[in-house]
Amino acid sequence: MKEILLGKSPSELKETVLRLGLPAFTAKQLANWLYVKREFDFSRMTDISKAGRELLAEECETGIVLPQESLTSRDGTRKYLFPVEGGAVEAVVIPDGDRRTLCVSSQVGCKMGCAFCMTGRQGFHGNLTPAQILSQFLAIEEAPQLTNAVFMGMGEPLDNFDNVSRAIEALTASWGFAWSPKRITLSTIGVLPRLRQYLDESKCHLAVSLHNPFPEERLQMMPVQKAWPLEDVLSLIRKYDFTGQRRVSFEYTMFGGFNDDKRHADALIRLLSGLECRVNLIRFHKIPDFPYESSPDKVMEEFRDRLNAHGVTCTIRASRGEDIFAACGLLAGKHNN
Repeated sequence: MKEILLGKSPSELKETVLRLGLPAFTAKQLANWLYVKREFDFSRMTDISKAGRELLAEECETGIVLPQESLTSRDGTRKYLFPVEGGAVEAVVIPDGDRRTLCVSSQVGCKMGCAFCMTGRQGFHGNLTPAQILSQFLAIEEAPQLTNAVFMGMGEPLDNFDNVSRAIEALTASWGFAWSPKRITLSTIGVLPRLRQYLDESKCHLAVSLHNPFPEERLQMMPVQKAWPLEDVLSLIRKYDFTGQRRVSFEYTMFGGFNDDKRHADALIRLLSGLECRVNLIRFHKIPDFPYESSPDKVMEEFRDRLNAHGVTCTIRASRGEDIFAACGLLAGKHNN
């Protein structure tokens, strides 16, 4: 099997080229071609000797994965399907004025089993490699225009933390994309202790899937509440500083008649009291064989206003791409024919 280069750091690329008998400086050239010039054909890496290019092509692969198909929503949101071992994953580009945000997948399926999520319903079929994660940034038409990224696609990023962190390193390192960490947000249900590791090692933003302030009710929707209770997740988060450039937000999907009344709003206010954060309310997008509908707009607005009135910054996230199954909770890695 050929060695995959995309996702490797310059020091790792140096080990590869030395093993192949190539000059050490070839590693720096490779990093520049992969991450800066974004070239994935060895034959066009012209500052590497012809013999070196031929040897690289014989022994290695860049690892780029090309999308198999794409769909564009009425609102301009675009969804890409990438074939990978174990199935397929989806990435979504969300345009908003001058911003182009990429919603990135990290796993084929998901182990977490949240009752309201189509990705979780398909079970877990594998972790994405750094190359497969970075391909979502590199192999799409909007690649040059991307301004932000959210690890909110298929999978639980902290359940594939080693590969996700390697991808984030390539995105933020001076030898890679050289993005500011402020351009990246990782969303999690709160996988301890990987969450601690992420908060210690990364300067990127954090989003936590909360969805219900009452443990017994949250458990009905999210089995992981038993393994990693929300109170433990919040206890850890409170040990870190979010008053500077790094932010923490909480995702709260609104289910009509289940988690959207005054009792829930007040419990959420108490739960987040004193924490510098934001709550994003999300419209639930109906899926088969699930008993709840989304809360009405008026209920969501009242919930938002109550939180804001009590000092908890709260917004309602605009729903994007629902007509192509690209909205929150709808990604399933399925062919669209």
